[in-house]
Amino acid sequence: MPLERPARALDDHRDVYSVARLASEVRAVLDGSFPVLWVQGELSNLAQPASGHIYFTLKDAAAQVRCAMFRPKRMLLNFRPTNGQEVLVRARVTLFEPRGDFQLVIDYMERGGEGALRLEFERLKRKLAAEGFFDEAAKRPIPAFPRQVGLITSPSGAAVRDLLAVLKRRFAALPVVIYPAQVQGEAAPASLRAALAAANARAECDVLILARGGGSLEDLNAFNDEALARAIRASAIPVVTGVGHESDISIADLVADRRAATPSAAAELVAPSGEHLRHRLVALTRRLDAAHARHRLAARQRLNAVVRHLALLHPAARLQQRAQRLDQLEQRLVSHILNRLARAQARLRPAAARLMFVSPGRRLEGLGNAVAALAERLARARARLAETRRERLMRAVAGLEARSPLATLARGYAIVTRLPDGEIVRAPDEAPPGTHIEARLAKGRLRAIVEPEKSILPLPK
Repeated sequence: MPLERPARALDDHRDVYSVARLASEVRAVLDGSFPVLWVQGELSNLAQPASGHIYFTLKDAAAQVRCAMFRPKRMLLNFRPTNGQEVLVRARVTLFEPRGDFQLVIDYMERGGEGALRLEFERLKRKLAAEGFFDEAAKRPIPAFPRQVGLITSPSGAAVRDLLAVLKRRFAALPVVIYPAQVQGEAAPASLRAALAAANARAECDVLILARGGGSLEDLNAFNDEALARAIRASAIPVVTGVGHESDISIADLVADRRAATPSAAAELVAPSGEHLRHRLVALTRRLDAAHARHRLAARQRLNAVVRHLALLHPAARLQQRAQRLDQLEQRLVSHILNRLARAQARLRPAAARLMFVSPGRRLEGLGNAVAALAERLARARARLAETRRERLMRAVAGLEARSPLATLARGYAIVTRLPDGEIVRAPDEAPPGTHIEARLAKGRLRAIVEPEKSILPLPK
């Protein structure tokens, strides 16, 4: 009997892929399994259609892989790819589904000779970044107004001419010192380090510009030297780099305190703008003049207010006010007195009229006679009292004259006084020889000098 075929019901559990599904899932696996890769190889089968994309095969001695580079990335190439050329590419692994071809999609390409330099650049960049060489906090500020600028570059290159031209245009009075150095070749890193060390040893500049013109990666490789990077970081003077073009970035650019896109841009960054400073100075001068004018106006207004206030407080002004006030009070007092007098006179008139009817004339006449009699009695009593007092006085005078020393003098005696103190001399020892004396007589005075006793002539018997 012929063998029976398996039941077709078993086929219903198989997962059958279509070609499109298979290609799509393989592409998904490839896209998700590989990171962006750096691949080096030789160009072949190069095709450049009108769309601007380029297609080629990248191969080495053992294998090959199809590649595609689309127009936006191709426009960034700085060289023209050709068959047989060694290149280094950065690519994504994917699958071209319509043909089922495994391929690389390229987003960056450089000449193969630069590949090792690029890898070394990335290695050194990671190493220095890990050591903190690129930290912004470690970078020093560039002086706004340097007293002198140092240029570390080739003295014969185009970069130094551009630097000097820009520095002169920006600020012609800024002194510049050139520290010559090689900027290309095997000896360039050591030459750049030596120039940097000389600039620090001489310490005559406030900022240094490390610069050279554009070139290939090999031309700029001197600025990717690790020892140069460490020398830049160790420099006591701030360093500004201007290496190559804007798209060229070196290790020196990353380590420097400031990085400029070109040498000319570095000069623009370091040198203050003389024209800008002039305009700034003019603006500040105008602001200062305006502020000074406002200050003077405010001061004058305050002074006028103080003068007016002082005028009000001046003693003369206060005296004038007090005098005016006194005049007002005097006028009010006079007016008040006159009013009171007028009112008193008004009250006095009726009383005067009544007194006219009860005049005291007769009573005054009798009182006048009594006063006259009393005056006569008083005159007689006064005369008697005066006579009595005169007699008593005469008796007292006679007694005093009897007891007065003047009466004694009248009988031939004298009163002797010592000169010049006027003390009365009562004994000879109170007036020693040579003493001036004065003798008061009854009539007049005599002055004499006391002589020694032996010189006195004997008195007549």
